[in-house]
Amino acid sequence: MKQSKGILLIVTILFSLLVAACSSGETSTNDGKKSADTEKAADTTNVVEDMQIPAEDPSASPQLAVNRGDMVVVGLQEPGGVFTPYFNSSGYDGNVQSVMFPPLVDINEAGEPIPGLAEEWDVSEDGLTYIFYLRDDLKFDDGTPLTAEDVEFTLTLLHDPSYGGGTDITEAKVVGGLDYKNEDADSISGIKVVDDKTIEITTEEVNARSLRLLGGQVLKKDYYGKDYKKGDLDYLNGLHLKPVGAGPFRFVDYLPGQEIRYEANEHFYDGKPEVDQFIYKTTEGDSQQFFQTGELDYSGLAASQDNFEFLQALGFADINVYTSSAYGYVTFNHEKEIFKDPQVRQAFIYGLDRQTIIDTYYQGYAQVANVPVSPASWAYTDEIGSTDYDPEKAKQLLEDAGWTEGDNGIREKDGEKLVVYYFTSAGGLGDTFIPIAKENYKEIGIDLQVEQMDFNALLSRVEKGDHDLASFSTTMLTDPYDGIDSFHTKTQDSIIKGYGNEEIDGLIDATIATNDQDERTEAFHELYKALDEDPPVILMSYTKVLSGTNARVKGFEPNGYRGIAPSLKNLQVVDVQQ
Repeated sequence: MKQSKGILLIVTILFSLLVAACSSGETSTNDGKKSADTEKAADTTNVVEDMQIPAEDPSASPQLAVNRGDMVVVGLQEPGGVFTPYFNSSGYDGNVQSVMFPPLVDINEAGEPIPGLAEEWDVSEDGLTYIFYLRDDLKFDDGTPLTAEDVEFTLTLLHDPSYGGGTDITEAKVVGGLDYKNEDADSISGIKVVDDKTIEITTEEVNARSLRLLGGQVLKKDYYGKDYKKGDLDYLNGLHLKPVGAGPFRFVDYLPGQEIRYEANEHFYDGKPEVDQFIYKTTEGDSQQFFQTGELDYSGLAASQDNFEFLQALGFADINVYTSSAYGYVTFNHEKEIFKDPQVRQAFIYGLDRQTIIDTYYQGYAQVANVPVSPASWAYTDEIGSTDYDPEKAKQLLEDAGWTEGDNGIREKDGEKLVVYYFTSAGGLGDTFIPIAKENYKEIGIDLQVEQMDFNALLSRVEKGDHDLASFSTTMLTDPYDGIDSFHTKTQDSIIKGYGNEEIDGLIDATIATNDQDERTEAFHELYKALDEDPPVILMSYTKVLSGTNARVKGFEPNGYRGIAPSLKNLQVVDVQQ
């Protein structure tokens, strides 16, 4: 079964997995009025704007950091050890890969495609043919040329019958792609190498996602394809810890539980980075403390006013606050009879005081979500979808759906009590969400039963359909389609269970049926209106990302789509000692 996702290949250091329990909380009184504390929180909390604040005292940088010289250290959770793009299941492996494997087509802070290894590209007027023009003198980090044949090999590998990774290249519908995958052809007729720098790819239908699906990371043909035999990719297992890429840094060593070490790549197309060494530190511990003591040069922290003030107090931290492209949500189990009625789902949304939940926990570093795309995206609109808390409307919706008030105020229908089971990860936002949600739902006649568990257990039980409600977050979403494709009936999503219909499917399909961004924006907005009437999830939050950089390192420019990866080539170490 397919899990909800962003694009796994380019996940970032801060939002690598589709984890992150969306939970909440504060309490309201039984008469439906907010308590003084929660009313104050909702009235006074404003969303913090994106900003960059330079360090007040760079010379306060810990000596441990200063003594490292031209070595930059960033924290990362332990990866899975699969450092070949397209084959990892852990997002943290994706972070490791992003240092070494730039894509043909990258993405900027506005979510728009920009040149990567391809300096430019053409798309035919009918939107079916893509021509990628590689940069001059591209080389892998071993000094050998990177050519269009390597791109052809990569796309062929992704069409292999035995490929089972997270990239479904068949969505691009390359001419002859399915013939190759189904073993009816020995090559893919729609892929044509024009010359060393040029590759032409013809597709069967327009798909706005094809540019980036076809313009992904590139695998070295005479290395990753040396032992290639169609239908058997097991040989690649021996190469996962020996990556050869074309990024600003080349892989040196992986010490499990300690670090992943890289060195500057003198063959990088944009020039050898000024920083000699880059390290992902994977040692278990408190990343906040590691940054404070100088063991890390860059750290992402949970976005809150407390952590912002912590970074300010250090003096040596350059602070960056930006909006993530992810969104948090509570999913309904649509396979349960109770949630087949959209009025009931709407009641669960209007009956939950999301504003107080988000304000209380995030302290202004998040806002309530109204559509399934972040304000960081060009597809966002604040004119569709409600963020209102309206318990009276929720009660009426439940009445209209046949759920009438029963014993102890809990609603009933056909002799069944309105009892729902909510799963969430332990700790974090859940500790805030639970008391508020229980009180909110009790007020409108819903008995909310809660179970907290670790994420792996949560995911397993949701996949089995044990839940009624469960909290998740998307990964960073490089295209707004990635935030809604799980609502399509063809997706067979393991988290958004049982949702969808032909009308919704058609509206989702329309969002990628053109390459024109204005037309896509209009299509997304039409979809959002339909999803507001027939909600697949309870939209919860758009969160900010808070990061601190030791002032001795310049060049980090994280964004909500790609994290730190695109800026690694620009890193440099400066003298902060006075």
